[in-house]
Amino acid sequence: MPWRRRRNRVSALEGGREEEAPPEAAAVPPALLTSPQQTEAAAERILLRGIFEIGRDSCDVVLSERALRWRPIQPERPAGDSKYDLLCKEEFIELKDIFSVKLKRRCSVKQQRSGTLLGITLFICLKKEQNKLKNSTLDLINLSEDHCDIWFRQFKKILAVMEYEGHALSLLKECELQGFDGGHRKPLFVIHWSVQRLFTGMQTLEPSVVCVGGDGSASEVAHALLLRAQKNAGMETDRILTPVRAQLPLGLIPAGSTNVLAHSLHGVPHVITATLHIIMGHVQLVDVCTFSTAGKLLRFGFSAMFGFGGRTLALAEKYRWMSPNQRRDFAVVKALAKLKAEDCEISFLPFNSSDDVQERRAQGSPKSDCNDQWQMIQGQFLNVSIMAIPCLCSVAPRGLAPNTRLNNGSMALIIARNTSRPEFIKHLKRYASVKNQFNFPFVETYTVEEVKVHPRNNTGGYNPEEEEDETASENCFPWNVDGDLMEVASEVHIRLHPRLISLYGGSMEEMIPK
Repeated sequence: MPWRRRRNRVSALEGGREEEAPPEAAAVPPALLTSPQQTEAAAERILLRGIFEIGRDSCDVVLSERALRWRPIQPERPAGDSKYDLLCKEEFIELKDIFSVKLKRRCSVKQQRSGTLLGITLFICLKKEQNKLKNSTLDLINLSEDHCDIWFRQFKKILAVMEYEGHALSLLKECELQGFDGGHRKPLFVIHWSVQRLFTGMQTLEPSVVCVGGDGSASEVAHALLLRAQKNAGMETDRILTPVRAQLPLGLIPAGSTNVLAHSLHGVPHVITATLHIIMGHVQLVDVCTFSTAGKLLRFGFSAMFGFGGRTLALAEKYRWMSPNQRRDFAVVKALAKLKAEDCEISFLPFNSSDDVQERRAQGSPKSDCNDQWQMIQGQFLNVSIMAIPCLCSVAPRGLAPNTRLNNGSMALIIARNTSRPEFIKHLKRYASVKNQFNFPFVETYTVEEVKVHPRNNTGGYNPEEEEDETASENCFPWNVDGDLMEVASEVHIRLHPRLISLYGGSMEEMIPK
C-alpha cells in the first residue's frame, strides 16, 4: 500500500482548513493528477477536502466518491524539479478497502471514557502475496474537534451499508442452531484474539452467519441454512428437486485439520484473510450438491468420496482419541493395508455447457429431459470422488479436483478402477506434486451434472472374519461428505444446484494455483 509507515512522534495540526465541496465541484485540481488512475479520478465528485498530518507530513487530503487521496504540502519550487515531484507524489486508497473508522484519542489513566482528540483512524484491508489479506490502519491527525467530526460523520455515512436492524435475527429466529451438532462435534464460534479486534466497531458487516471450525462444521452450518431456506419457502424438505437459495451469506474461518472448503474459497487457509473477506463483504455464489437415496434428501454438501475415501474416514472416526493428524495418517495406512474395490454401477449425466441449457437450469428447471443422455459404467472401483469445488488442501495444493471451479455449474467425477496397491499409492502421492494425478490408465475423469452410485453387493464392507470392527455398519456403505461420515445402504443420487449459497471469499479464478 502506498502510504508511508507512521512514526511514533505525533505532531498534530491545530485546526486546519476543511472544505465540504458543493455538488458542482466535480474535479480534482489538475496539480494532483500524476497518473492514469488520478486522471480518471478527475471525474469523481469531491466530498471533502482538508488538511491532516499523515506520517510526518502535513498533507492536502481529498475525499471523493471512490477514494481518499493525499499529497504532502511543500514549499513551491522551480518547475521540473524531479526530486520535488517525487516527494510530492500523490498517494491514495480506495474506499472499498476501508472497513471501519474511529476517532483517535490519547487517554490517560484518569480519562477512562474519553481523552484528547488526535484525529481519525481508518481500518483498511491490504492484499499480500499468495492470496493473503492483512489489516492495517491509516491515521489522519488533526486536533480540531469540528474538523474531525465532519470527516468522521462522512466516513460513517459511506460505511453505513448495513441492512435494517433485526434482519439477521428475523431469519435466524427459527433456525435450530443446536441442529448443527453432528453428535461428535459442535462448530466453534470463538474467534482468536488476533481477529477479534477486526470486528470491533464494525459498521460494514452485513447480516450473515460466521462459522469458525473445520470442514464438517462448515458443511453442517451450510446444510442448516439451506434447509431453513427451503422451509421458509414452504417446500417439502424430504424431497427437493429445485432448492431455493440460502437467505444469508456464510462466512468460514478455518479452524479444523484440513479446511478444504475455506482453502478452496480463499486460496489459502489463513484466518486473517478469511476474516477480512467477511468484513469487506467479498461474497460469491457457490454451487451445492444434494445427496439423496430412494428420492429422500440426505443432506446438502460440496464434495463426496466413496470407496477408499469413505473407508478411511470411517476408520478415523473409530480413533477420535488420537490427534486429527495422527488418526488421519493411521486411517490412511490401515485402509491401504486392507485395500479392496467396490463392485458398483455408476450412472452420470454429462455436463452440457450450452448457454440456453445452463440458463434454464439456473432458473430451477428440471435437470433431466429428453435431450439429456445418461451414461453408465460398471466394474470394480477403488475410489469414487464427486466434487463441486476444487477441494484445495495441504496434501493437494492444486486441489483434489483442480479443473473444477466454485460456481461453473458442474461437478468433477473422478473414478479410480481396481489396480495394484503400489499403483494406487502412486496415484495418491501425485496429489501432493505438480504432476497430473489423473495420468494413470486406471483413473477416469468426467465433468457431470448428476451422478448415481449403486453398489451391487449388500455387504457394505462388513467382513465377519475380521478380528476388528470394519469401516461401516453391516449392510451400509461409508461415504465421506465434506469430512462427515454418511452411511447409506443403497444407491446415492448426487445432483448439482448452481449458485445455491453465498460464501465469503475471493475470486477463485485468481486464487487457484496453476
